[in-house]
Amino acid sequence: MFDISGTIKKIFEEQTFGSGFNKREFVLTTSAERYPQDIKFELVKDKVSLLEPLQEGDKIKVFFDIRGREWKENYYVNLNAWKIENVGGGGDGAPAAEDGPPLREPEMGAGEVEDEPPF
Repeated sequence: MFDISGTIKKIFEEQTFGSGFNKREFVLTTSAERYPQDIKFELVKDKVSLLEPLQEGDKIKVFFDIRGREWKENYYVNLNAWKIENVGGGGDGAPAAEDGPPLREPEMGAGEVEDEPPF
């Protein structure tokens, strides 16, 4: 489990794939380092709703896991957010989401064909 704080730079639209899998991505700009970094995170399944009360410019703390996978001999890394706390000015620092275990993405069953990359 990892966590990082910063400011929401961009919130992307929710994506739904043919298998019914859904995700939503956002970019967090860190400010604790000498050179700010833009880092993209994703929320999957029921965690997508964690972004609803937030908007670009909000200061947040993101709790996430690192996920890696291979698809067609290419390797991908995703930062899978599972909890977000609003820590910005004007807020009370209350969590924007309840604690909960990280989600596991469903494995494809025999006979299923996925036209899109599993990320």
